[in-house]
Amino acid sequence: MFRIDRRFFQNFDWILLLLLLGVAGMALMNLYSASYPPSPWGMPPFVKQCYLFLFGMLCILFILFFDYRELHFWNYPFYVLIIILLLLVLFVGNSAGGAQRWINLGFFRLQPSELAKLMLVVTLASYYSRKEQTEGYGIRDMITPVLLTLLPFLLIMKQPDLGTALMLGIIFVSMTVFAKIRLQTYGLGLVLGGAAGVFAWFFLLRDYQKRRIETLLNPAKDPMGQGYQILQSKIAVGSGGVGGKGYLEGTQGHLHFLPERHTDFAFSVWGEEWGFAGSLFFLGVYFTMLFWGLYVAMTARDRFGVFLSFGVVMLIFWQAVINLLMILGFLPVVGIPLPLVSYGGSSLLTTLLGLGILMNVRMRRFQTGQNADKMK
Repeated sequence: MFRIDRRFFQNFDWILLLLLLGVAGMALMNLYSASYPPSPWGMPPFVKQCYLFLFGMLCILFILFFDYRELHFWNYPFYVLIIILLLLVLFVGNSAGGAQRWINLGFFRLQPSELAKLMLVVTLASYYSRKEQTEGYGIRDMITPVLLTLLPFLLIMKQPDLGTALMLGIIFVSMTVFAKIRLQTYGLGLVLGGAAGVFAWFFLLRDYQKRRIETLLNPAKDPMGQGYQILQSKIAVGSGGVGGKGYLEGTQGHLHFLPERHTDFAFSVWGEEWGFAGSLFFLGVYFTMLFWGLYVAMTARDRFGVFLSFGVVMLIFWQAVINLLMILGFLPVVGIPLPLVSYGGSSLLTTLLGLGILMNVRMRRFQTGQNADKMK
């Protein structure tokens, strides 16, 4: 299945690793501040996240020993496994805050919907790389990828988890447009997308989800209710000024004005304590990591590697953009974490697995088709 080749080490992606460690280091510092002072009972989120980060790095090491093309075979078993886990969530999952999203493994609460995002990237990459259409994909070609996306989408909406379900749709659109579709497919997609939006508004969205969208237009209308998180987040980011209030000196977070400050609104804490300059530096490192991911996609040795790398970058990029726009009040609060930064084991592991796949593609770029075949 695999063999050790010294060229793997020569082509190891040290740049991506350094960028990853840089982002993760700043994120863990921020999480310590966001969860400070620590709770007198239970393991603090900062310590939990450190353990999970180390476990995720071991997962990356494990991934690197296998040729990423093995995913061509494993993508459908992986898909079925995630669907089974999503079904289990509906029957035996743990509930919190009105949602049923987790499976309690005893030592860890697994959120299968996070893994579903990476599963969809692998599945679509495998499909589009196998079914190449030089003229672009037509309407019939889209039936299979639409159904592969729709099934986990509906199961996640049942939990309910609007943000994660929307992410599946965004991944699908990003990878499909990248794969190239015909003009008439765009037209049909726009019509069906509009119809799906109307259907979702009247039959899928819960009342509190509709209120979050309405709050986006006027957060001051309900400052102590639906608009509270957005207003407090904007106050936190704005009060940081140019240089910030200083590490562990943020008042919005430490005085508990800012809800969910270690999860969805973690970057608000960073903005308050490090200011505009610190935020600019953080985002510079973060998006350099993603641009490097696009470079990995451009230099991949085969079509599958290109789609896989592009899909992983889009998975992280869109979550980051939506989370940042959310904390600045430009998008409704839909519960999408900032990858590597927001507290959450399943999200962190999914992101690290995706970055491990990027490293895998990069370190095998030297292989020709013949050499690659010998690897299997």
